[in-house]
Amino acid sequence: MPYIDSYYSATQNQTLNCPKLEGESQVDVCIIGAGFTGLSAALHLAQKGYSVCVLEAEKVGWGASGRNGGQVTAGHNMDHEDLIKKVGKPLADSLWDMSIESLDLVKSLIAEHSIQCDLKTGVMHVAAKASHRKHMEESVAYKRDILGYQGIQYINDDEVANMLGTNRYFNGELWQDGVHLHPLNYALGLAKAAQDAGAIIYEDSRVVEYQGGTQSFVKTALGLVKAKSIIIACNGYLGKLAPKIAGKIMPINNFILATEPLPEELCRKINRDDVAVADSKFVINYFKLSGDNRLLWGGGENYTSRFPKDIPNFVRKYMLEFYPELKDVKIDYGWGGTLAITLNRMPYFNRVENNVYAAQGYSGHGVALATLGGKLMAQAVMGDTEKFDVFAKVPTPTFPGGTLLRFPGLVAGMLYYAMRDRFF
Repeated sequence: MPYIDSYYSATQNQTLNCPKLEGESQVDVCIIGAGFTGLSAALHLAQKGYSVCVLEAEKVGWGASGRNGGQVTAGHNMDHEDLIKKVGKPLADSLWDMSIESLDLVKSLIAEHSIQCDLKTGVMHVAAKASHRKHMEESVAYKRDILGYQGIQYINDDEVANMLGTNRYFNGELWQDGVHLHPLNYALGLAKAAQDAGAIIYEDSRVVEYQGGTQSFVKTALGLVKAKSIIIACNGYLGKLAPKIAGKIMPINNFILATEPLPEELCRKINRDDVAVADSKFVINYFKLSGDNRLLWGGGENYTSRFPKDIPNFVRKYMLEFYPELKDVKIDYGWGGTLAITLNRMPYFNRVENNVYAAQGYSGHGVALATLGGKLMAQAVMGDTEKFDVFAKVPTPTFPGGTLLRFPGLVAGMLYYAMRDRFF
């Protein structure tokens, strides 16, 4: 399928034209999925001399990797204090350090391979309710004073209002070394770098079956790849391919709009410092300005297999809650994508079999953690499993009812928290 109609696909800056897999081939590593995870794994393996192929059901970056908000920061969805309770301080500290590594990795890959992806600096998280203010202030203090991380700054209510041109938000934390980018062009840049290093990428090559062990193979409708190792990098598009890990994630849909280009004066009013923003609601709003001064606004979710019929108006109401002055601004694009969440909102890493690795469930932190996940699986294939094993030791509950019954329970829970967003 072609890319969906989005601002990102309309402004993609290169076309790869990868072939479809036909016939039989043999490689050291076969990677299923050409999103951030799979592309990062392919690049890091190919750079070390491994023969690698990537099998993508659609096109490079076709899924969430090419449709998301493009925000990149350190940290995890689970606070460091909570991680200590789950896995102990040494592992919690390692997870925090690797979150910083994931941010640095994205920036270093962009620099090393000259990836043109509208890279900008600064990501701010803001309190959407007065009741969230205390946690926001304590969160910054903890990172600075306990973790020793100085790349974050506390922003009080008045300064948030000055920065964002609205009194609807309260205080916030500014990740000064965080970045935001054009995710599809970042994915295409990773893919080109992987190809230049020797990896082969096949598009329109949906995997229908794989087998690990001594006789490992990956099969599509028209081809077969024999491989020493297999990496599963499908995330929200895993489907029924790998039942052993499918119950650990839940696919959900999130939606974004892009306005027409805005006048410079209006851009500076609603986003003075050109940072990316995400609020503290359970169903978050997030926004940033594009390279050509469009407002990209993400808001709203659903939990079915279908997207809303009118995505621009579905998302627009969230934008107007905070910026009613944009009511007459034209909406040029509206699109959705499917991501994968876990019950604890931490990524799920697993060695499915002796030579089969998987990473998924980034729960909204996919640009940074998926890029790192690909690198860690590449290292594991090479024999260094230390950092991969840190993530793998984080306990990830299976959704109640497995893949068959997880939807009703999750929808009920999501609707409850969405109601709390609005009324409490």
